[in-house]
Amino acid sequence: MEPPVAAVIEAHRTLERLVTGLSDQQVAEASALPGWSRGHVLAHLTDNARMFARLAEHALRGELVAGYDGGVDERNAIIETTAGRSAAEHRAQLAAHTAGLEASWARATDADWTRPVTFRNANLAATVFARWREAWIHMVDLELGVRPDDWPENLAAHTIDFLLVRLPAGARLRAEDVDRQWSVGDGPPGTVVTGGLRDLAAWLAGRTPAVSPVSPVSPEELPALGPWPPHPPQRRNRVP
Repeated sequence: MEPPVAAVIEAHRTLERLVTGLSDQQVAEASALPGWSRGHVLAHLTDNARMFARLAEHALRGELVAGYDGGVDERNAIIETTAGRSAAEHRAQLAAHTAGLEASWARATDADWTRPVTFRNANLAATVFARWREAWIHMVDLELGVRPDDWPENLAAHTIDFLLVRLPAGARLRAEDVDRQWSVGDGPPGTVVTGGLRDLAAWLAGRTPAVSPVSPVSPEELPALGPWPPHPPQRRNRVP
């Protein structure tokens, strides 16, 4: 599948507009994520762009590297260290690393998108989809006016495709507004959950939908969600 580079660049521009005029006080205020300020969310989005650019630059040279040499501890330390930046510093760093990521992608040819990366045992194209998810989902977490209802339809559908593994085997989703269905695995039919496309995507992503999805059999009891798709560590070596 061709990576949605243009759609991610559009998401980047939306994010940049969202933080224009953000004050230092607003940056320090709580986000929708427990324990994280808006500064933490912006620090994560900024360093996520840097990390994906690092993976891209090495992949284009035929190399595999870890996103973070120090693993999740390094990732968390970077977020904690940079969360307290001023609003102006956050805007500048976000713009710089976003531009760097887009520049790396601009150098990729059609063949380059299949180059392997360590992120989720995937390829370079998968990091574009991942950045798409990160940008739109975390814009909601900033609580600056973007809601799941604002997500592009194809982003919402992709998010469901990606997060469907959080549901138990046999479960089914039905997006009533776009007449589309998903099923989990080959097991016997299980719970059916219905709702709007964006509402289903938000629920699977652990965000608050505009209208909560329901199960026709037991409207008050939706299936418990499992963990997000795993991100296994990878060894680093050169790709032939």
